Amino acid sequence: MKRSDEKKCVERTIRWGRGLIVLGALLSALWVLSGCSENDRPLEPPVRYEGNIFGTFYQVTIMDPLTQGQSRELEEGFLAELESVDQAMSTYRDDSELIAFNEAPLDEWQPLSNELIEVLAISQSVAEASQGAFDITVGDLVNLWSFGPGARPEQVPSDEALAEQLAQVGFDAIEIDTQNMQARRTRDVFVDLSGVAKGHATDRVAAYLDQQDINHYLVNLGGDLIARGVRDENEQTPWRIGIEVPEDGEQRAQHILPLESISVATSGDYRNYFDVDGERFSHTIDPRTGRPVTHQLASVSVFHPSNAWADAWATALLVVGEEDAMQMALDNNLKILMLIHDGDAWRSVASPEFVNYFGETLIDELGIEQLPAPATTTIPPVAGE
Repeated sequence: MKRSDEKKCVERTIRWGRGLIVLGALLSALWVLSGCSENDRPLEPPVRYEGNIFGTFYQVTIMDPLTQGQSRELEEGFLAELESVDQAMSTYRDDSELIAFNEAPLDEWQPLSNELIEVLAISQSVAEASQGAFDITVGDLVNLWSFGPGARPEQVPSDEALAEQLAQVGFDAIEIDTQNMQARRTRDVFVDLSGVAKGHATDRVAAYLDQQDINHYLVNLGGDLIARGVRDENEQTPWRIGIEVPEDGEQRAQHILPLESISVATSGDYRNYFDVDGERFSHTIDPRTGRPVTHQLASVSVFHPSNAWADAWATALLVVGEEDAMQMALDNNLKILMLIHDGDAWRSVASPEFVNYFGETLIDELGIEQLPAPATTTIPPVAGE
């Protein structure tokens, strides 16, 4: 191209760019003249929000038609819900309601907020149904193994230290009076709600969106998910979520599943751990023994209307291992998907309720096994579900 031609090309490009700027200004002016403010400007779905909370991430995706103003109000609203949960249940902030409860005198009833009482009650129900596999008093043991807010050098605790802490642990050390909205500790235990609070927060965000008449959304709070409606209303395309391969390194989905008007929480033993002399110690502590789990069950996903219940159950099932987890799922009508170490590979195993919900056709396509449950039922069903 000749220099004169290049100059003409540049001039045309500049004029074209100026024209776009003028056009944009004219459209904005027309918008204002029409009586509409910036808050009334419609947004093209999906509208996505993301950030950090509770030491993890949040993502909220909405497919409903929204204006700029509605979008801002929704974001402010669900962030307020997350802040409320953090204020009530965090073990990482000194001013949380939970820390105040942990520091209150023993055997004295403490008035608590509705949501803290609700989460304590869910925790105690799952603790009873799992025969102590889920236990919110395990906090000091978690800290002893260097996995809590009071993290210590990565070393194996002594048998004496474990025995001392284990003697205090037990969900029976917490008494709840739901009628008068109060609770108390009868032993010097440290209550840690990290196995259920994130699920509760996911429920809170979903409940807020429901109250605002949002019909199609997906909430993802650190891997705890809850969906409503569909991803594409015209084509009725469902939301789809990935169940990750439980291994270090790059995240990779083992299975892709549709999610509609249900939540899912997953617990795994494969990312938070430390090694001592070549031995790996998982962050999943069995409250009954005081030690990290050692079985071949690597992750459990629980599908449930409430993410708080799903979160607590996923933790309990990961603790007990493959066979007992299937028994609990059968006894409590739980929809679960387990990923199990099998040499260098993985087995995917589903409960009967999971198969009934998703259908045998999809289960067969994904290569998921249906593991028969043990014949003897020993674990009582959870009350209140």
